[in-house]
Amino acid sequence: MTAIKFGTSGWRGIIAEDFTFANARLVCQAIADYLTAEGLSSQGVVIGYDTRFLSEVFAATAAEVMAGNGISSYFTQRDCPTPVVSFAIRDEKRAGGINITASHNPPEYNGVKFSPATGGPAPETATKPIETRANQIGPGDVKRIPMSQARSQGLVSDIDPRPSYFQHLRTLVDVEVLRRSGMRVVVDCLYGTSRDYLDAFLREAGVEVEVLHGYRDALFGGHRPEPSAEFLGELAARVPAAKANLGLATDADADRFGVMDSRGAYHEANAILGLLLDYLIETRGWEGGVARSVATTQLIDRVAAKHGRPVYETKVGFKYLGEYITNGQALMVGEESEGFSMKNHLPEKDGILADLLVAEMVARKGKDLPQLLEDLFAKVGPVYNRRINLSLAPETKEKFLESLKNPPPRFAGLGVKQHVTIDGHKFILEDGSWVCFRPSGTEPVVRFYFEASSTPALEKLQKAGEALLREV
Repeated sequence: MTAIKFGTSGWRGIIAEDFTFANARLVCQAIADYLTAEGLSSQGVVIGYDTRFLSEVFAATAAEVMAGNGISSYFTQRDCPTPVVSFAIRDEKRAGGINITASHNPPEYNGVKFSPATGGPAPETATKPIETRANQIGPGDVKRIPMSQARSQGLVSDIDPRPSYFQHLRTLVDVEVLRRSGMRVVVDCLYGTSRDYLDAFLREAGVEVEVLHGYRDALFGGHRPEPSAEFLGELAARVPAAKANLGLATDADADRFGVMDSRGAYHEANAILGLLLDYLIETRGWEGGVARSVATTQLIDRVAAKHGRPVYETKVGFKYLGEYITNGQALMVGEESEGFSMKNHLPEKDGILADLLVAEMVARKGKDLPQLLEDLFAKVGPVYNRRINLSLAPETKEKFLESLKNPPPRFAGLGVKQHVTIDGHKFILEDGSWVCFRPSGTEPVVRFYFEASSTPALEKLQKAGEALLREV
C-alpha cells in the first residue's frame, strides 16, 4: 500500500491507484480516532463532496466510518463548495468537516480534506497525528455501520447549508450596488460545485447571468478544473460575444477564483488581490493589515503602504494565511494561486466570495478591470509578475536548492538586498523587484516566481533565473 501523506490541504491520490475505498476508510478512521482523542466526537462532523468520479460514494463511506465510531455526520444534500462546507462547520458548531475533493487537480485525482472547528485548513498539529494513525492501522481496525443503518439510528442526517451561506454573503457583499448596476456576467462553473451558488447569488442580486459548464462532468471537459487562462478559453470567447461586463470562474470545489474583463482578457490573481485590497480598505472602513504568502505579489505591500497598513508574510498554503483572519490581524488575506478571504468570513479561501467582490467593485466604480488596474498603478506604481515551473531531475533539483543557500551578490545586474527563507529562497533586489525559487513537494519541479516594475525588467529576471539554473 502507498503511504498516506497529507499535503497543504488534505490527502490526495489517483483514483483506483492510491485513492481507493480501503485507503479512504483508513484516513476516515484516523480522523475519527483523532476527534475521539481530542474529546470532540460528540459535536459531529459535516461531510461534503465535489463533482468528481464517485465523490458522493466516498462521502457516504466517510459517514459510515464516522457512524461506526459513534460520531454523527451532517451530510450535504448535493455536491458542495469547499468554502460552504467550511461555513457549515462554523455555522452548526461542529467538531470539523470531511470533504471529498481534489480541488483543482486533474480529473483522475480525488482526496479527503479534513477541516477542524475553525472551518479553515487543518494545521499540522491535527494532520500529523491523523497521517501517522492512518499509516499505522489496517482494514481490521476500521469501524463501520452501513449507511442505511446509520441513518435509521440518527447518526447521519442531511443538511442544506446554502440558505445560511447566502444570508452570510449578504453581510459581506453590497447587494444593492449589484442590483443598481445593470451588469451582465458570464459565469464558468468548470463543471464543479459553484453552480447554483455563484450564478444564483448574482441573479438574486439582479445581475443578468449566463452560465457555462453548469453541470456535472467528472472528466471536467478533459482537463484540470482550474480557473486559469489556460482552461478558460470558452469563457474568454463568450464574454465579449455576450457583451458582458465580466467573466467569473471557480475551480471544481469553488475555493479558487478566475476573472476576465469585458474583452475576455484574463487577469492574474496577483492583480485582482491588489485591486481588492485597495477597494476593501476604501469601502469598508475596517482596521487591520493584510497577509500574503511569500510567493504572492508585493503590489499588496504597495497598497498597504499607501493606506498605512501592516503586511504579514507567510509560507505558501492557506492554513498559514487563515490564522490572520481567525486572530483578527488582517482585513484580507491572499495568495497568488487564486486564494482569497477577508475579515468577518472564514480562515479558508473562497472563490465565490472573491468573484462576487470583483463584481461589486466593477459595479460601484463603473469601470472595466484594465481601467481599474491603470488607476491603481497610477497610485502605487506599476507591478508585473510571472511564475514558471522549472522541471528538474531530483538530483539537479536538490543541488540547485542547495546552491541557493548562498545567494549571489547580484541578480540580473541588481544587488541582492535581502534573502528571505521562510519558504524556499526569495531574493529582494535593490530596485524593489524580487525573485523566489520554491521546490514542489510532490513533483520534480522548482517554481520560479519573479516580479518587477516593467515588462522588460521582468524578462531580464527570467533570463537571469534560467541562467542561474544552467550553472548547476
